[in-house]
Amino acid sequence: MKVEARIFEIITAFFFVSAVVYGLWSRGEPVGSAALTLTGGLALIIGTYFRFVSRRVRMRPEDNVEAEVSDGAGDMGFFSPGSYWPLGVALAASAVGVALAFGQWWMVAMGLVLLLGAVAGLVFEYHIGPKPE
Repeated sequence: MKVEARIFEIITAFFFVSAVVYGLWSRGEPVGSAALTLTGGLALIIGTYFRFVSRRVRMRPEDNVEAEVSDGAGDMGFFSPGSYWPLGVALAASAVGVALAFGQWWMVAMGLVLLLGAVAGLVFEYHIGPKPE
């Protein structure tokens, strides 16, 4: 996780320096400077999280400078070979977005119910439960 933390620390520094340069160059225009400063703050939050997590997890091959390619071999986890649930989540979320844009509160409620059902389906897709005896 040290690699990810370093990337976000560099991004944080870039946005803070960009905010200062933008503020000086635009002669005090506040909106752009505020946006760049807040973006840097959000990157700082993520980078700090990754830095704390990197202290708690064991060292990965990506964090070792002298690691070989073969050090990263093996199982990376389970990845679904094909699922239609992400499509359902996307459709339900877009229905909620359209309903919010048009102020149709009945459709927002219906879309949220569909969204919760699609997310539950995605999360529990491979949950089989206890084996029957």
